[in-house]
Amino acid sequence: MTTNLSRRTLLKALGLGAAATLVPALTRAEALPHVVVVGGGFAGTTASKYLKMWGGTSVEVTLVEPNTTYVSPILSNLVLNHQRTTSDLSFDYTHHSTVYGINMIHDSVNAIDKTNQVLTLHSGTTLAYDRLILAGGMDFVDIPGLDFDKVPHAWKAGSQTNLLKDQIDAMQDGDHFVMTVPASPYRCPPGPYERACVVADYLKNTKGFVNCEVTVLDANSAITVEAETFGAKFTEYGVNYRPNIVISSVDSDTRSITFSENGGATQTLDAEVLNVIPNQKAAKIVFDAGLNSGNWAPVNPLSYESTQATNIHIIGDSQATAQPKSGHMGNSQAKICADAVLRSLNGMDLNAAPKTNTACYSPVSATHASWLTAVYEYNASTQAMQLVPGAGYPAAGAPSTENYSQMFNWSGNLFADTFA
Repeated sequence: MTTNLSRRTLLKALGLGAAATLVPALTRAEALPHVVVVGGGFAGTTASKYLKMWGGTSVEVTLVEPNTTYVSPILSNLVLNHQRTTSDLSFDYTHHSTVYGINMIHDSVNAIDKTNQVLTLHSGTTLAYDRLILAGGMDFVDIPGLDFDKVPHAWKAGSQTNLLKDQIDAMQDGDHFVMTVPASPYRCPPGPYERACVVADYLKNTKGFVNCEVTVLDANSAITVEAETFGAKFTEYGVNYRPNIVISSVDSDTRSITFSENGGATQTLDAEVLNVIPNQKAAKIVFDAGLNSGNWAPVNPLSYESTQATNIHIIGDSQATAQPKSGHMGNSQAKICADAVLRSLNGMDLNAAPKTNTACYSPVSATHASWLTAVYEYNASTQAMQLVPGAGYPAAGAPSTENYSQMFNWSGNLFADTFA
């Protein structure tokens, strides 16, 4: 339930009947306002789509994304137990260019000139913008010795996911699987715990191993979300869960990790498969443009405009609001942002009471999944997004086969709303 300016409402506010097909051009003599969106994940792709759905020919929209195909991290843990493939989770941008009239540029950004409002791309192309939306996702905090070609994170889906799957497939009975959970905030709060369950179930119940060990090294003081559900599954699968971990280094050649636990002395753990998901921060483009404060990018949640620069909006994983970092939330924020950009370009007031929501189904085996949902609303007193009472993480469902089935309905709807 995202509260934003619907297309019908926008048309009405601009003086058009509900049957009108397009928003009229803005009353300005120069070329149409140009909105450039950088990043083709759930947030950026949704923003570009809804800008054109609601703005029609009154706005030019360009989506800059280096890859021609996006692999969804949502459901990607199911690649590890062979329930899905990365091809099943791959999406292109055909509809964005052919159906919505979005300019697609497969390139990366080298620099942002905030004063003159110009992007320079890797190819040397320059793009002038009236509004810029950055949806670059997240980046990792470096860990000494960590080589992702040998020790995958598999937190950005695609080749990393398949690398981790291949390593798991090569495990023998008695081998050790070790994975880490990054410190909050990080992308997809239940994701690491979900992965531990999926892998433990696969090794035990699909491969039939009785002597494999699964260890989870958590940077947090406890399981951060759905603690009862994941705690119970860890007990069932015999997962060795260890909180309050600080990683010192990784030896990627020997697949060993050195860390301290509860502030104690350093120790080293060896593994046949080591899956390190580092602590996270805003995307590199945010840091390069000086739009961060600490590890994340502060924004005005009424519009997602950066508090560090005018006419630049930041949505998805990089933003610094208290909202979770998830694909569903990125999709929800994108609509608020698209709404705000169109309102601003048309000289209209921003929506004073936006709401966003996030939902997630987490597979915990090859047949069962849990779920959770949260709704956020703008608090004018604090000027921040806050949980709606009674709709926070306690709104969750225990693992069941019905939830496993519903997981694909939820994800299918989200995929369609973003990419179709």
